[in-house]
Amino acid sequence: MIRAAVFDVGETLVRDDRYWADWADWLQVPRHTMSALVGAVVAQGRDNADAVGLARPGCDITAEWAAREAAGRGEVLDEQDLYDDVRTALAFLQDAGIWVGITGNQSQKAAAMLRALHLPCDALATSGEWGVAKPAPQFFHRLVEWVPHRPVEIVYVGDHPANDLAPAAAAGLRTAHLRRGPLGHLWADTPEAAAADWHADSLTELAALLTP
Repeated sequence: MIRAAVFDVGETLVRDDRYWADWADWLQVPRHTMSALVGAVVAQGRDNADAVGLARPGCDITAEWAAREAAGRGEVLDEQDLYDDVRTALAFLQDAGIWVGITGNQSQKAAAMLRALHLPCDALATSGEWGVAKPAPQFFHRLVEWVPHRPVEIVYVGDHPANDLAPAAAAGLRTAHLRRGPLGHLWADTPEAAAADWHADSLTELAALLTP
């Protein structure tokens, strides 16, 4: 029986469209070029942040973030970045008595912006706050300590089979693959995705599967 559902953030709850458009504008490359570079590194199994280095070879991403913040063009996340089904699906799960958590590979600043959205959830944290990021096993060990239920009663929901599903399963959690975003679509047929306990194309569909 599932008693807790914990959700990844990027391309699970939040669209990355504006994130990459802002990078394209900052680096002064066409948005289509940046989008294509993101797709290319994803297809190669690389970190999508590598797209920044391809758009501007040799750049220091940490330094570029600092420059963006100083210019007032730093990280932004608000209601327009949410997928349309997020609020209704999370509220549906809470109404069904399921504990809802949100945690993924985001900064401390992103955590504050997510909390400001007052999403229907029981707890929210990010890798920036925990000091460890997926797919490290320590991230999921921390998650198990954080959620007030046994690992077998927890489902971790994400789009990335390698970063989300495989390490969550290794920590003893149930898993749900969301076929959303570049990673969710491209890697949907991998063994890691196939091994998930649930598969869905939307959070609305998944919420119904988790509450038969």
